[in-house]
Amino acid sequence: MPSASAPAPARWRRALVPVLLGAALAACSARPTPPAPALAADGVPESRPGWAIGYLPDAAVPDSLALLPPPPSGEAAALDQARMQAALALHGTPRFAQAAVDAELQFPQAAPLFACALGVEIDLQHTPATWRLLRRSLADASRSTRKAKDHYKRPRPFLANHAPTCTPQDEARLAHSGSYPSGHTAIGTLWSLVLAQAAPGHSDALLARGRAFGESRVVCNVHWTSDVVEGRFMGMATFARLQAEPAFQADLAAARRELAAARAAGRVPQRDCAAEAAVLQVAANPG
Repeated sequence: MPSASAPAPARWRRALVPVLLGAALAACSARPTPPAPALAADGVPESRPGWAIGYLPDAAVPDSLALLPPPPSGEAAALDQARMQAALALHGTPRFAQAAVDAELQFPQAAPLFACALGVEIDLQHTPATWRLLRRSLADASRSTRKAKDHYKRPRPFLANHAPTCTPQDEARLAHSGSYPSGHTAIGTLWSLVLAQAAPGHSDALLARGRAFGESRVVCNVHWTSDVVEGRFMGMATFARLQAEPAFQADLAAARRELAAARAAGRVPQRDCAAEAAVLQVAANPG
């Protein structure tokens, strides 16, 4: 008499389901946790040596492709050309040399770029939170410009006018990097805003320094004026978004305290601030 029970293959399949499900769950639970970001010697998290990890998760980084118009054409592009011709006259002057100084974004060289405007020397030993703010926010501002850069691939000015730049060692790399918008300007604008937030008594000087930092890119012959203008916008957009990040706010609060302490201790900038101010009065008029 035939058995009323299910055929053997069906019974095996039913018996195997919980076994396989349990194995799958065990495999998931055993999956290793992604390693924490490596910390550099200065305590800043890095994705690889020399490349800091910003405060913003990928989804929170402002989208330059969505926020910015296309690069200018027609009369607006002609205005870029005219302004660049004016900037080329500064080659070989102290303002051109300052543009080369402003091009350096590696640390520790970049740490004191805003020291004169801030009135305090920035270094790892005495102002570690401020150092961390600058390094990590640099990564956020830089990422904010990448989508538009990669999409439009606007050629750099020196490729059009064949004049020297202030950083000839970078020209091979820059030739393959989109000019619009200016990443350096986004970074300098963001730094000026962050430092002004940490030291509001110096906000005018800091914001003026941020403006000059962007102008240096035109003087250097590596960005058009419109690149600088929209780079400022991306720096402001990144600054606005950073306000919602707890890690940023924690470093900002620590920076306020340490900058006040450094100012009280007389830790003044270790450079000729009067000479720097005189040089920065010469502008490329980027609008």
